[in-house]
Amino acid sequence: MLNCALVNRRLRPTHVVRSALLHAACWLLLWAVVASANALASETTYTVKRGDTIYSIARRYGISSAELADRNGLSRNYHVYPGKKLILRAGSKAQAPASPTHTAGRTSLPRSIQRAIAQAPVRPGRWQYIVVHHSGVDAGSVKAMDHYHRDVRHMENGLAYDFVIGNGSGMGDGEIAVGQRWTQQLDGGHLASEAQNKIAIGICLVGNFEEHPPTERELQSLRALVERLMARCGLTTRAVKTHKQINIVRTRCPGSRFPVQSFLDSLRPPSH
Repeated sequence: MLNCALVNRRLRPTHVVRSALLHAACWLLLWAVVASANALASETTYTVKRGDTIYSIARRYGISSAELADRNGLSRNYHVYPGKKLILRAGSKAQAPASPTHTAGRTSLPRSIQRAIAQAPVRPGRWQYIVVHHSGVDAGSVKAMDHYHRDVRHMENGLAYDFVIGNGSGMGDGEIAVGQRWTQQLDGGHLASEAQNKIAIGICLVGNFEEHPPTERELQSLRALVERLMARCGLTTRAVKTHKQINIVRTRCPGSRFPVQSFLDSLRPPSH
């Protein structure tokens, strides 16, 4: 680095202007070094390692998986492979997840979720219901649910739901994950009737709502997601059901402490 003090050593009067210019150049160089360092700190990358998932990486760096996927153009699914470089936001541990965002008391879906909903090849009339579930346990993630459904329940397509919303334990509070049943428009696996699974979108909120209500962020994300799905699939609020309202086998899901009526009343029908 330049030592700016050197410019002050016994300079003759004819060199005063040159000295001032050199001194200014020194400070300009120092400013450029600092600015470059700050710029590098504001955006870093992470190279995916074997065993990583978009969810585990996002959790490690304190950001939502939806934000991380959106920043890296992963709009169709959340699969990542070893060697892929992901862009991270430095200092994000001290910040709340970017998903969801709140405007005028309403929640806005992150762009990655909006794109996943818009880009799915939905056939007209394909979906007739949107069904709300709870996981029945206080912590959970898409990876854990997929493992259970695929390896324990022996479901060929894994994760039974189209969407999962986290509660802060295993996923971000209010974080929305998109399953392949939505992106590939596969039949669901969340209802007891095969016929119903062909026409019902499944959304699962992490938590046991027999013991406590969902978090406020879960409800806000659920409301925004359901409203966007209604618009995408041409459905009204009458198409929104809880698991126990529609399942042919008796169930208490999504639990006695899920605010069914107030949630349904809060939904805005799609504008035409």
